Order: sequence, then structure tokens, then C-alpha cells
Amino acid sequence: MKLRVERDVLAEAVTWTARSLPARPPVPVLAGVRLEATREGTLTLSSFDYEVSARSEITADVEDGGVVLVSGRLLADICKSLPARPVELTLDGSKVILTCGASRFTLLTMPVDDYPALPSMPETSGTIEAGALTEAVAQVSIAASRDETLPLLTGVRVEIEGEKLTLLATDRYRLAMRELTWHPAVPSMSAVALVRARTLSDVAKSLTSAGSVEVALQTDAAASLVGFQAGGRRTTSLLVEGDYPPVRRLFPEQTTTHAVVSTPALVEAARRVSLVAERNTPIRLTFAEGQVVLEAGQGEDAQASEALESALVGESITTAFNPHYLLDGLGALTTDFVRMSFTHPSKPAVMSGQDSLEGVDDPSFRYLLMPIRFAG
Repeated sequence: MKLRVERDVLAEAVTWTARSLPARPPVPVLAGVRLEATREGTLTLSSFDYEVSARSEITADVEDGGVVLVSGRLLADICKSLPARPVELTLDGSKVILTCGASRFTLLTMPVDDYPALPSMPETSGTIEAGALTEAVAQVSIAASRDETLPLLTGVRVEIEGEKLTLLATDRYRLAMRELTWHPAVPSMSAVALVRARTLSDVAKSLTSAGSVEVALQTDAAASLVGFQAGGRRTTSLLVEGDYPPVRRLFPEQTTTHAVVSTPALVEAARRVSLVAERNTPIRLTFAEGQVVLEAGQGEDAQASEALESALVGESITTAFNPHYLLDGLGALTTDFVRMSFTHPSKPAVMSGQDSLEGVDDPSFRYLLMPIRFAG
């Protein structure tokens, strides 16, 4: 194998592909990135950990084609540090010589024949705008659990009904749901899948420059797989197995009280007040006519309070939330105002976006947050 490729193109492709490398490879070859060069001028980089695969195709000046397997993290670190010059890769026996300007590296190859075959991309189920997918995944994935002992809750539930695609995630303390439009291959398509939140987030972030993303879903008995493809990049991931809890019913059918507050103002106030909140202690919010008062700390501890303008419909209410979870929900909103809807101080509140103080809320994104009991 012998080829030349632009440094930035190679570095970006290697970095993206190496993100799927397992932290603790079950077999040594899975620590490698597979490089396959063809005389047609294509260099394909691949990684695989039996659950998630990544594949990136870039254009290169290929003199001799070939396939090699080298340490993925080492190659990524090297490519990031190279000068802004073309990179030459040459296979010399059991070594790959990488040359860039005055820099020269020798990498040992790994047995490429021992590398497993990547799963095939399922048939395309539909397409979605990359920007819309990135925003929706960011809004929902914040609520997914990080606790690997509860694998079901580390996933994002994807529900497809025709042109409507719904994403849901929960860690038992909050629940995020985003509804958006996509373009199914079959108009009457109906499907449900549970995708790892970490994989979905990585894919969404890495495909922001693409115009649209092809989504492929396979849920038959042979394999449960989801795939994403855009801009010469392709990722597949095994779906999380199991029955997701019926979380939709947690959203109240109607609420008796709601308050509307400026999103940026509430974010800044919550950050300031939370500075005195000890670990696992809440921020208290008291909503009354014309204002909301945020408070944290009590007794002999440090204390803080701040009042903001707000519009209230219904009875005055006092509740309390984990400050981190509250700020996560506020940060996921893309609107100037937040509507906080309540049925009771001790029952979950629902946050949604609103363009103006007196406007109508946008239910396409909803964030349900469990309150915390506090001493009166």
C-alpha cells in the first residue's frame, strides 16, 4: 500500500473513526483502525467493537492499494500532531511508514486477517435533516441514565409513526421527549427501537455538517441494528434489548398551574443561587403573581435568593428541584421563554418552550422533572 492524502482530511477521518474504539478491547485487533486503499482513489477507515462500528471514506492519491490494521488511538494522536502538509502512508513489510513534511513515524501493523467483518448497513428506513437530528438528540440524551447497571435506561427510545419521529429518555428522575418530522422510505412505517444514548449523541454531533442523514433500522429476529450514514461516514450499532418502561403516561393530561419565565434569566439566576446548594440539596422556587423567587441553603449554612419577573396562571406554588437537572432542562430549550406547568408541588413539573411571555408553548419538546422534598 502506498498513498498520499491531505493532513486535515486524514486527521478528521481517523479521529472520527477512532471514537468507536472500545476502551478495553476484548481482543487486541479491536484496538486497531482498518485502512483499505483502492486504486480508484478511496481510502476507507473502519473500527468495530462487536456492538458499534464506524466507517469513513475519504479521497486519496493511491499509488498502490492494500489493507492494513494499525493502532487506532496512536494513529489518531499522530495525525492530530502533524504539520499542515500532505501525508504519505507506505506499507513496508509488517510496518507502516507515515511521512508528513519532516516528520516520520513507523507503526507496527496488526494481523488484518483476524479482524472481524463489519456488519452490513440495513436497508434505509428514511432520512432526516442533520441539524434537526443533532438538536433533538442533544435535547433528549441529557435525561438518559449513565448507570450501566440499568442498560435499558442508558438508551434513547425511538418511536416512528409515519412522518413523526419521537425520541424519549429517562433516568427515573427526569424524562425528556422530543417530537420531530422526518422522511420515511415507506409513508405508513411504524417501528420502535432503543438506541444507546452515547452512540446516538456521538453520531449526531459528528454529522452536523451533512445536509441529511440516512437512518436504517433493522428489528427482525436475525439482528437488531440501527445505522446512520451521511457525508461518506457510516455507523451501525446493536440496539439495546428489553422492554422500555411506559414513560409517556408520566406526562399529565392537563395541568392546573403554569408559570412563564425568561429562559436566559432563569438559567443565570439558577446558576448563581445553586452556588450555595450543598451536594444533593435542592433549589426552591416559589411562584407567585408577577414573580418567581429562587432560594437555596438554610439554617446556619450559606444562603442565596433571587427574584425574577414571571407570569403565573393559577394558584401560587412552591416546589424544589435538583439544580443540575433543572439547568439541564433549561439548557435544552431553544426558546426565549420557558413554561413550567404543575399539578401539585410534590408531583412532576413539565418544562416546555415559549417564544414570548404571553405566547403559546411549543409541545414538541417537553422535559418532565421530579421535585425534591424540602424542609419548610
